[in-house]
This record gives sequence, C-alpha cells and structure tokens, in this order.
Amino acid sequence: MRKILIVLSFVLCHVSLSVAQTTEVLLETTAGNIRISLYDETPQTRDNFLKITKMGVYDSLLIHRVIKNFMIQSGDTNSKHAKPGQLLGTGDFDYTTEAEFRLPRIFHRRGVVAMAREGDKVNPERRSSACQFYIVWGKILNDMQLAKVQEKLDSATQGQVKLTPEMMEVYKTVGGTPHLDGQYTVFGEVVEGMDVVEKIQGVETDKNDRPLEDIRILKATVTKDLPQPEKKTPAKKKVVRPARRK
Repeated sequence: MRKILIVLSFVLCHVSLSVAQTTEVLLETTAGNIRISLYDETPQTRDNFLKITKMGVYDSLLIHRVIKNFMIQSGDTNSKHAKPGQLLGTGDFDYTTEAEFRLPRIFHRRGVVAMAREGDKVNPERRSSACQFYIVWGKILNDMQLAKVQEKLDSATQGQVKLTPEMMEVYKTVGGTPHLDGQYTVFGEVVEGMDVVEKIQGVETDKNDRPLEDIRILKATVTKDLPQPEKKTPAKKKVVRPARRK
C-alpha cells in the first residue's frame, strides 16, 4: 500500500463552532493525555473512529509522524512493534471511508482532528484512511499568506474551496493549516490537552519526520459514546390453563 501522507506545503484559543459534539475519545500518551470530541456532522468518520477505538487498534501505536508548526499523526498499524528508525506510514486496514467535508463550519483550524489519506492520483474521491489521523497545529497567517493559500486551493480544488472572512479571521488569530481545507476530512477537535499537542509537535525528528524518541498512545478509550437503543423486554406470554372439570 502506498504511504499515507498529508500534503505539506501557546495556547489554543477557543473558537465557537455550531457543530454538535456528543462523543469523546481519550488518548493516554507517553507525553500526556489528549481528549478529543467528535463531530456529529461527520457521522461516517465519527462512527468508524469510535469502532476502531473500541477494537483497541490505537493502543500502543506510535505518533509516527510529526512536523513542527504543522501537525502530529498517528494510527499506523505497523508502528506498535516498530524498530528504531523504521520507516512508517503504510500501516492501515483494507478499506477507506467516504470524504465528509463540511465547509465553512468545519475547517483546519488549530486543534482539530482529521483523517489522513492517500494522494489524489490514486484517490481522486479523497476518501479517508480507515485508521490514520492527525491533529492540526499549523501557523498563524497574515492576509498576504492567506491570499497565496487561496491561490493554491483554487488550483487544487478547481476553485470549489473559498476561505470565508470568518475562516480567515480564525487563521489570523488562532492558526491552522488552511491549504488542507476541502481535501481532508476534519471530524473532531481537541477539548483538553493542547499543551501536550504543542509539546509533541516541537520534538526532534529524523528525515522521515518520525520522532527520534518514541511517543506512544498507551491507550485510547471512548469516554462518551453514542446513545444505545433501548432493549425491549419481550412480553411474557400469558399461559392459558385449561378449565378444571367439576
């Protein structure tokens, strides 16, 4: 399988988004805990992430790819027993999930969580990896930089993705990775532990962006799940006793 990559071209400020969030996953890592809230507006990605978490897939996996001022990435199924310096990025399951873009409400601001995927040439529908995900750190950009990002977005998306004034204001004050908008599915956000994300994104890495010292997800747990349907108790059958003869 081709290597799954994200195209590369403080304190998290709270940004109010009109996005329902009813589920949460806790990532306990060797660098600290990160709590993620998942968006109801991306139900297929949300449900798959919950399923993968409950299966224990993320337990003991490495945060195998880190790029300073960009993002941290995990979910490579080959990373659990990876040797020092081993090239990672190809471990995945044999399925993908449908892209769920929800612009302009959901975009690549600092602190959101998105799914990695294979490149456009082999994946023109931009379907998401089954299990590899990343957390955005990014940069704070100015108007000139955002104008250049818009030019790249116009080329990459045939003019379909436009940064709104509201999005640009967030990128100028909170930061993020706007060049990924409309191309990777954002499905949640960090609600606790951005200090841990900041620490991880600043570590030293090798030429393949793997941290020199392993950072591992010790355990991933669904702490808030979707409501489960109530089980109906089958009605007891009434036993009809034959009438006694006198």
